[in-house]
This record gives sequence, structure tokens and C-alpha cells, in this order.
Amino acid sequence: MPLRPLLPPGPWLVVGLARSGVAAAALLRARGEEVLATDRTAADRLRAERLPDGVELHAGVDGVALLERVRAVVKSPGVPASAPVVAAARARGIPVLGELELAWRCVPNEVIAVTGTNGKTTTVELLGHLHREAGVPVAVVGNVGTAYSSLALDPDAHAGAVVVCEASSFQLEDTLEFAPEAAVILNLESDHLDRHGSLAAYHAAKLKVFANQGNDDVAVAPEGLGVVDLGGCARRVCFGDSPEDELSLRAGTLWWDQTPLLRAEELALRGPHNVRNAMAAAAVALARGLPVDAVREGLRTFGGVPHRLEEVVVRDGVTYVNDSKATNVAAALVGLASFEVPVHVILGGQGKAEDYSPLRDAVAAHCAGAYLIGAEAPALRAVLEGAAPLRDCGDLAHAVAAARAAARPGEVVLLSPACASYDQFENFEIRGEAFRQLARM
Repeated sequence: MPLRPLLPPGPWLVVGLARSGVAAAALLRARGEEVLATDRTAADRLRAERLPDGVELHAGVDGVALLERVRAVVKSPGVPASAPVVAAARARGIPVLGELELAWRCVPNEVIAVTGTNGKTTTVELLGHLHREAGVPVAVVGNVGTAYSSLALDPDAHAGAVVVCEASSFQLEDTLEFAPEAAVILNLESDHLDRHGSLAAYHAAKLKVFANQGNDDVAVAPEGLGVVDLGGCARRVCFGDSPEDELSLRAGTLWWDQTPLLRAEELALRGPHNVRNAMAAAAVALARGLPVDAVREGLRTFGGVPHRLEEVVVRDGVTYVNDSKATNVAAALVGLASFEVPVHVILGGQGKAEDYSPLRDAVAAHCAGAYLIGAEAPALRAVLEGAAPLRDCGDLAHAVAAARAAARPGEVVLLSPACASYDQFENFEIRGEAFRQLARM
């Protein structure tokens, strides 16, 4: 394995103290670095006790003045490039690394990085499952929940493990030399336009996952992605419906080259979108040498992840499905298309500057009702008026109650909001857990 680039010299400033920022601070302190940390949130809301000893906390400030005392910056993915401290650091020529870049430089394990607009969490968790099925040590990290940097705190526990990393556009836009041994892109649609400013900039951030790969690396992408040159020098592996694809779906069977894997109907995952996720996971696993039998068995036994088309409960004949991770329009369209019975869908939350018009036909085709919540309820109503009966519910509790009252046995109540959660919940996981509790009440 090639040597990773060295870190810039400290002292360091960590900007943003959510999960990845705290892990980055801990990594740097473990390496003996002097670490300052800043977050615009007030100290009493930061739960500062999470920070390791020796980190100098500056809460409730923008952090620009602290640049006089440091020589390098780590930026948490939730902090935009336009943040004053980040913009000022770059203007002064101070190196700014994302947490993904920092962790990759400090953790020597081989890495499979997975990105795309939708399906990342399911695919990385499935890849973890395939490695465990094959008896290969694995650590699943990144945007999925466990900060990549945390692996550096106990290297012996992860010695020899393959790191499977969910990589968001927010993480990838801050990479400089990040070069995973395998990179996977699942799809390229619309998301996070409020952050990136344009679809082109969002797609460019995603494609950075391939930019620094070398000849011995693997780049996995779907047939029909619409990108001729992924960048980098890796061996390209395709998955799709053509017999020419290395991993193909032909007449309902998944094939690896000339070897049949299993029938698509044997997958434990629900929906055609998950067939694609399974194909991507199988393609990278097999391209990297996992045994065919282990991959086949892993595909048969992996049942999915929380908050993504998660069947919570059946009450009075009505199935309640938690799809809180559907935080954009494309993901919500997948959720709606996953059912052949009438759906009562809960939509809304905080917007991402997306166009909601693609939802109209899907709601008309699949929904017995739509229940609108959060800041985007007026914008959704303007688009969906006449497509299905609409209810303005304000919040999730009222939406679940209204859907429960309207749903009939055999139908589905689906939380698939097409929006972020931040107007009413700290994250999509907390929103999904709230839905679970309401569904079971």
C-alpha cells in the first residue's frame, strides 16, 4: 500500500464540533498535537465534556481570531466553505483538511469509499455484511454514523480491517489527496443545492471520490451514469443490465461476468432500487476478491438498515414504514415506488432548494393521501394540489394521527419526507425514531 501523505504541522484548529469534529480533535490530541476547537453553538449546548482533555474550546464564536494561533485547520463536513473562519484560513494559505482527509492520512487500512445521491448507507452496511460473511475484518464508518477518525484511537482493534466508508458530498468536497483503494458511485441525482449552489458543483464534489485513484485501484459505477471520464486511473467496473457489464442483471438473475450469483427475488432487500445497491456492493466486493459463495450468501441474508424503508409495525392491518432517510426528492420517489398498495405519505421538513414537481405524478399514482409537515409544507402543497387528498398537519405527531385515521387495512403509512429534518428534529435518525414511537402508540 502506498504511504499516505503527512499531516501539515500544527497547532490545529477544529471547526465544527458535531460527531466528526469531536473525533478529529481526539485523533489530533492522541498524536500529541496542540488543538483549539470552535463552534458557533453556545458551550452549554455543545456537551463540551465529549471533547478530549487538552482541547481548548471556543464556543459561540466564528473562530477567525483563532487563526493567528494555528497552522492548520480541520473542517467538519457540516460547516460550509463560506463560513468566515474557513474562508479566512484559505485566504491566508492555511491548509484546510476535511475530517475524511484527516482520517485517511492517519489510518493505514485499505478503504472502500461509497458515494452517490441515494443508497449509500444501505450499500456500505451491505458491504460490511459481505466482508463479515467472508470472514474478513471490516469497519464501517463515515457519514453512516461512526466517525472515520475514531479508528485511529484504537488501531490495534482495527488492524487489518477493510474500512468501508460512506462519503457524502460535504465530506468529499474537502478532500485533497484522498485515494481509496476502491470507490463506488451509486447514482447522480439532485440534492444539497442549497449548500453546493448548482447541480454541477454537487456532482463535481461526488466525483472527487475517484480523482486520485491509481492503476491498482477499483472504480465502480453504474451503466448509464452519464459520466464518460470518472477521473483518476483506476480500473473501471460497471454494473447494469448489459451482458457487457461486469455485474449484470439479466432475465431476473444477477451475474458476475459468466457466473450466476442469485435471482433478484432472493435478495432480502425490498425494491428495485435495492437491487441496484446490491449490484454495486457485489461488484466492488467481487472485484476486490471476496469469494463468490460468501457474496451470494451475504446478498441473501442482509435485511436492510434503519430509517430506510424500515417496516416498523403492522397495526389494524396498516403497515407503518419509516423512510426518514429519504431527505431528497429522488429518495422519496424511490420510497413511493416501492409499494403496490395505496400509500399515505408524510412529506415535508427543511428544504434543500429542490424542485418538488417530480413528486406530483408519483403521489398521484401511489397515494391515497399526503400529509404535509414542517417548513416546506406550503411549497409541497403548491406542487401537489389535486394529485391526492392533502392535509396540512404542521408536525409529525399530527401527521401520523391523521394518516392513521384515514388508512384502511392493507394500506401503508409511509414517512418519506423528501426534505431534511432540521426545522423540527436534530437529524433524520431522531425524526425516524419519533415516527417509530408514534407508529407503535
